[in-house]
Amino acid sequence: MEPRSHPQSPQVAGSRSDAEAAHAVRLVVESRVSLVVAEHTTSIRGDPISTETRINDRIRVPEVRLVGPNGEQVGIVRIEDALRLAQEAELDLVEVAAQARPPVCKLMDFGKFKYESAQKARESRRNQQLTVIKEQKLRPKIDTHDYETKKRNVVRFLEGGNKVKVTIMFRGREQSRPELGFRLLQRLAEDVVDLGVVEAAPKQDGRNMTMVIAPLKKPAKRPAHADNAAADGAGADAAGDAAPADESQA
Repeated sequence: MEPRSHPQSPQVAGSRSDAEAAHAVRLVVESRVSLVVAEHTTSIRGDPISTETRINDRIRVPEVRLVGPNGEQVGIVRIEDALRLAQEAELDLVEVAAQARPPVCKLMDFGKFKYESAQKARESRRNQQLTVIKEQKLRPKIDTHDYETKKRNVVRFLEGGNKVKVTIMFRGREQSRPELGFRLLQRLAEDVVDLGVVEAAPKQDGRNMTMVIAPLKKPAKRPAHADNAAADGAGADAAGDAAPADESQA
């Protein structure tokens, strides 16, 4: 026999409908809060900003330690006064140290700050020298002509700023003479000592013996104005030394 279903009482049905209505109201309120937060993620001039850093009226603290646009220390001020100073200067109030007590905020053009930071990061990535490991393979009984060809390749790789992994390949009975490969790698390292340094010493790896040579770091170039200043200083010293000689002749 199937169990008889009991009709719900009016009170149970009413409470369920009230709960559903409350849930719908809560969803509407949360969506409105999200819209309000999104509206406050713009600077005073209306520029879009990142939600990771709190700025302007997104800073919800009673007082802050304020730093001026030029780095001067203003002191601890009320958040209302800090926002007023930012509006008067047509700048943004940016929270730079949220963990401090009170938080440290600075007056700045946040849009310009983000743009300059992105430019610096892009320039830093552009200036980074990507080191690529090239590989050069040799046989332990390589002849002189082939060795010179392989050595020129290694030199070219090092001059290009790349690391070179040199591999000696042993076959058959050559595996019982690892000292041949070791001496060959030592010879190559000595031939390119002006361009590279041994980063990974020769080691046996199964039928192969490998060694890694890294390029030498080039000395930093002196700025042109420094060279000009040094030349001017040398010229002035020379002129000063020549003056007493002229007087003695007179």
